[in-house]
Amino acid sequence: MSDSVLSGAEFKQELRDGKPKMGLFVNSHSPTVAEQLAHSGYDWLLIDTQHGPMGYEKLSAMLCAVTSGGAKSMVRVAGYSDRAGIQQALDLGADGILVPYINTAEEARQAVSCAMYPTAGTRSVYFPQRSMNKKGLLGYAGNSNKNVIIALQVETASCIENMEEIAAVPGVDMLFLGQNDLCMSMGLYEKYEFPHMYTSPELGAATEKLIAEATKNKVILGLFLFGTSRVGEFLDKGFTFISIGNDLHHVLTQATAYVKDMEAIAVEKGKQWVRRATSLM
Repeated sequence: MSDSVLSGAEFKQELRDGKPKMGLFVNSHSPTVAEQLAHSGYDWLLIDTQHGPMGYEKLSAMLCAVTSGGAKSMVRVAGYSDRAGIQQALDLGADGILVPYINTAEEARQAVSCAMYPTAGTRSVYFPQRSMNKKGLLGYAGNSNKNVIIALQVETASCIENMEEIAAVPGVDMLFLGQNDLCMSMGLYEKYEFPHMYTSPELGAATEKLIAEATKNKVILGLFLFGTSRVGEFLDKGFTFISIGNDLHHVLTQATAYVKDMEAIAVEKGKQWVRRATSLM
């Protein structure tokens, strides 16, 4: 399997060339779940340490699990100043990082610096460690700056305001649109009834600005969606790195589908059974 796995540079080039890479966030702190999903056919899995309860030891096991299935591994860290989190994620073998809550070009530069070895950045070199096990110190470190995937999350009004400068920061591979937080930041949850904020002219204009600046700078466009209903729409807009939710959402939606099936079967058989009340689905 290892011979057929794309390098980080090849993975990024295919994205830039318009070849979609579909994936999923992993929010449960479960190496078992991560491993099963890595064998499900997704191109990549992103372990979400920003909103998930995993520490570094659990992250280590989860990254091993993702690698075992051949998927590319990403880690969402705490932020641009999370030097320790970025270092640990990459040293433990992650193919890339997603840095949330970027507001300015200077924050973008700090995030890139933490992820790249000198002289392009300030990542610390150390041997031995998992990231270097296959190719050694020089084989890994010498090529890391071109292989590591550095994604910045676009989720604030300030990020959109400063998008021209952020998209031009050297080393930024991907701009990843987080519609939920961006709508919150822009006050659209207060202005529109759910879910109309997602199709509002304000969000549309912000998205078009993101697309224009990313295209100008040859930066990959990424996106978080819940489900598949809008995947085609965003493929048409040039987004190639797309998440269709997270592992917990997958569990809920599949469980709900089974519950609805069982309700229908019960009615067909004249039995009294309905699902317990829940606010989740």
